[in-house]
Formats: sequence, structure tokens, C-alpha cells
Amino acid sequence: MKVALIGIGQAGGKVTERLTRFDANMGFEAVQGALALNSAKPDLQSIEFVDTQLIGADRVNGHGVGGDNELGSEIMQSDVQEVLGALDGRITSRSDAIVVVAGLGGGTGSGGAPVLVHNLQQVYDVPVYALGILPGRNEGALYQANAGRSLKTLLREADSTLLIDNDAWHEQGESVEDAFETINDKIAQRVGLLFASGEIIDGVGESVVDSSEIINTLRSGGVSVLGYASEVASEDSSENIRTVMTVARQALLTGASMPDATAADSALLVIAGQPDRIPRKGVEKARRWLEDETESMQVRGGDFPLESERLGALVLLGGAERSERISAFMDRAREANKTQQSEATDTIDDLTDDRLENLF
Repeated sequence: MKVALIGIGQAGGKVTERLTRFDANMGFEAVQGALALNSAKPDLQSIEFVDTQLIGADRVNGHGVGGDNELGSEIMQSDVQEVLGALDGRITSRSDAIVVVAGLGGGTGSGGAPVLVHNLQQVYDVPVYALGILPGRNEGALYQANAGRSLKTLLREADSTLLIDNDAWHEQGESVEDAFETINDKIAQRVGLLFASGEIIDGVGESVVDSSEIINTLRSGGVSVLGYASEVASEDSSENIRTVMTVARQALLTGASMPDATAADSALLVIAGQPDRIPRKGVEKARRWLEDETESMQVRGGDFPLESERLGALVLLGGAERSERISAFMDRAREANKTQQSEATDTIDDLTDDRLENLF
């Protein structure tokens, strides 16, 4: 699946750079173009692998928006034509989709991403997806409130919003800085493998996934979730039936980007590894299990030929809003927003206030 990546804000820029570097190192050529945008000049200076563009220089002079996502939204609105111009040559006729990447807790990313997605939808006739990173439970009230507002707007504007919970993909006991590095690496590997599905690589799978299957899985819109797991494989494919079942279960139940997200409108199972080690019976058995677990009749499955001693499972869920974790996050966002409004001596009833429904 060939994509154009646009990272907004500090987290969005870093993840975009990691994804682009992973794709290049693996030789997948799924990332056709990439650009990192930020209102803070020092954050852009740390990005070396993709092109960068400073936004909002006339408003904040390269110093960032200080977590103010309304200001982040205004900046993107003001500079959106310059941003669209910078995307010329990065979004081409070969692009299957555009992916806007942002941390939803900060100001530039959470405010700017919905605005850019909205404008991209007006210009390009390919799906525009968002990859949104939710703040962890221990991050401050401002980040929770920002993310709640941004998420509601992204869900309305994007063709699908792939959510990554910061609490899902880091190791216990890590420092905050190390945790972010771990999360970024895992996003790059897992999302990068998803994008690479169906690209021309060495090896021929029996039932290779292509970009249309990813797009159809995400067609229902709303929230999407990605899970991943892998195990060492036997050289004899008949001995890997149990392995395929195990990694498929782990990908959904313990390795998902949003824990507890199992029910979905549609799903895609991709088994990655050496083609002669992938058991057809195991793939079909795992696909039927996923069908039962997600309560969906739209479960697609296929191979991703990959030179590795391991077998990996990618599980992509489309239309997964019923996740308990998402409900819990929105409860935190409501409480955080009330705290923020109280401190500002304003009043608010709940997260469905018009100012929160419509970030821009």
C-alpha cells in the first residue's frame, strides 16, 4: 500500500520520520513521500530523514503554541495553502492513501491535524486517514482535554482514525523519555508492515494482501485498531498451525494499539513470514477465530511474504468504537476538560459542547 505521510507536531514528526526510515531500511517502498510540520522550530531541527516545514511563524515566531490546540488549529488554517503546495510531488497518482500523523495531546498536532485532514479531503480523491496517538493516563489534564477534542473532530473528518494508546506499547518501569522511544519504534515497525502489505518484495505468497483489502477494511470509518505479535517458526509449515493461531490471538488480545478493542465492523488478518512456513490451514483457522471474536462477517485474510525466521500476525480492525478503553479515555477527557475550564473560570456541561465538537 503506497502512502504519503504528513506528520504534525513533535510526536507526529518523530513518528513520520521513524516510519519513513523503517520503510527505507526494509526496502518496502510503501512510503512515497513524507513531510513533517511544526510550529516549534527546535523540534523540526531534530528531524533529519524527512523534509520539514515551519508553520505559524507570523503568529508564534517558531516557538510553538504551548499546548493551545485552538491556536494550533488557527495556525494550520492560516498556512494550509502553503502546506498543500509543499505536498506537490509527495502525493502522486501512485498514492493509495494519505496518512496524517499526530500526537493528540499537544497543541500543534491536536489542533492542526483535523484542519489538514479536512482540506486534504477537498483536494485529493484517495482515502485520507489519521494516525492519532492518545496521551497516557499519567500525562496531564491539558493533554487529555486536547486529545478528547481533537479525536471527536478527526473521527468526523478522516476516512478512518488509527488510534495508538501511549499506555499500550511501552514496557513497565521505563522512563517517560524511553517509553516514547519504545512506542515510536513499535509504531514504525507495525504500521510500516501494514503499509508494506501487498508491495512487491522477494517471495510469493499464496494469498497476498493488497492495498484494496486494507482500504476495504477501513471503509466503515470511525476508529481503527492495529495489533501485532510474532513467534519463532518451524521450517515445516505443518508444525506452524498452532503458531499462527497463537500469534493471531496475541495480536488482538494482548498486542493491540487500543487494548480491549475486539468487537469491530470489519477486520483484516495478515500472516507475515517465509511463504513455505505459512500453513494454509492455520491461516484459515485463525481467520475464522477472528471472525467469531470480532463478531464481524467482514474478515479478510492473507499472506505477507517476508524473509524472517519468525511468523508474525497483523490484525487490523475497522469500526472499533465499542472498545472499553476508548470509553475510558473519553471519560478522562471529560474530567480533564472540566478541570481546564474550571481553572479558566469558565463553565462547561460536558464534552459534547459545540466548542468541543467543532475544533475548527
